[in-house]
Amino acid sequence: MTSSPISLYIHLPWCLHKCAYCDFNSHATNANEFPEDQYVSQLIVDLTLASSLISNRQIKSIFIGGGTPSLFSPESINNILAACKELTNTQTVSEITLETNPGTFESQKFAEFLSAGINRVSIGAQSFNNNCLEALERIHDGEEALLAIHTAHHIGFKNINVDLMFGLPTQTIDSAIADVTTVCEMPITHVSYYQLTLEPNTIFHRFPPALPSEDTVWEIQSKGMHILTEAGFERYEVSAYAHTGMQCVHNTNYWQYGDYLGIGAGAHSKLTTKEGIIRQQRTRQPTSYIHAVETNSHIVQNHLIDSESLLFEFMLNNLRLNRGFSIHDFTQTTGISWSSVEAKIQGLIDEGLLEQSDNEHCSKMFRASAHGYQFLDELTQRFLP
Repeated sequence: MTSSPISLYIHLPWCLHKCAYCDFNSHATNANEFPEDQYVSQLIVDLTLASSLISNRQIKSIFIGGGTPSLFSPESINNILAACKELTNTQTVSEITLETNPGTFESQKFAEFLSAGINRVSIGAQSFNNNCLEALERIHDGEEALLAIHTAHHIGFKNINVDLMFGLPTQTIDSAIADVTTVCEMPITHVSYYQLTLEPNTIFHRFPPALPSEDTVWEIQSKGMHILTEAGFERYEVSAYAHTGMQCVHNTNYWQYGDYLGIGAGAHSKLTTKEGIIRQQRTRQPTSYIHAVETNSHIVQNHLIDSESLLFEFMLNNLRLNRGFSIHDFTQTTGISWSSVEAKIQGLIDEGLLEQSDNEHCSKMFRASAHGYQFLDELTQRFLP
C-alpha cells in the first residue's frame, strides 16, 4: 500500500454565504475580499512540506473542494495545479475536479478553468425549485442552476456532476420528482443524490426546519432512484449515480479506503506508512492556517489508527459501494487478517445484512444486501470498536 496510487484533496474554504444546513469547513466572505494570493502561496508551501511524506507515489485524482473554489481566479487554480505537477507525480492523473456554486458561474472563467487542467466540474445545484433553494439559503435560483450546467457542457466539460438533495423544507413529492426528471434531461454524467441531514454545528440543527415525513422521504427516494436508473444512471454507491465509465475516481478511492493527502485549511489525510496507517488534520480557520504554515505548525492532529478503528473505517466506506469488497481488498488495505473477522462477516450474512458473491475473477465479494443497504448506518455500527 505504501507505493499504491493516492488521491490529492485541496481545500479552498471561502464561500459567499454559509448555508443553514452546511457543516463543511467553509467561511463566508465578500467576493475579492479574502486573501487569495496569500492562501494559495501557503497551500503550495503546505504541499511542498507534505510531498516528502508521499514520496513519489502516483496521484490518481485531484479534487478541489470548499467552500466555493470557483471564487478563486483561473490564475490561482492554474498555479495550484502547476505546483501539484511540480511537487508530486501527476503523470497518471485521470480526473481533476473543481466544485462550484451556480451563483458564481461565469462562462469565460470556467473556460479558463478548463484550460488550466480541470476536466471535471461538480455543480452544487441541490434543487431547481426556487422555494426549496430559498429554504436552504442558496445564493442561486433554479434558472441559474440550469444555465450553469448547460454552460459547462457548452464550454467543453465532458464530465459534469450535479449535487441534488431531497427531503428539503417545503419540498413535495411532485417538486422532488421534478428535480430528478430535470437532472436526467441535462448533459451530465454523474449525479450525487442524497437526503438532507441536520448536522451538528449548523443553523438547521439548532433551529430545525419543518421537513417532509419519513414516509414522504422514502417515496421521494424510491421514485427518484427509479427515474435515475431508467435514465441510464447506475447506482454504484449509496448516494452516487453515474453513466457507464463515469464513476467519480476521487470519491471511489475514499470509499475503497484508499490513501489520500489533504492540503489546505481543515483538510484531512489518510496515508499508509511503514509505521502503519496515519490520519492527519490541518488547522481549520483559514487565517490561522496561513500563519501556521509559516512555522510548520499547521498539522494539528497526526496519529496512527488502531486495528479496531481500521476495521470500522474500512467497513464504513466499502459497504457504501454497490460492489462491496473482496478478501484481498480487506487484507491489503488494512493489514488485518481475514480470519479475525470471518465469523462476524458470516454472522451478518446469516442475518441477511450482508451477502456473498463472486466477481469476474472468481474472487469472493462481500457487500450489503438489499436490506442491509437500506439500513446501512445500523449495519456499519456493528463494526464499531
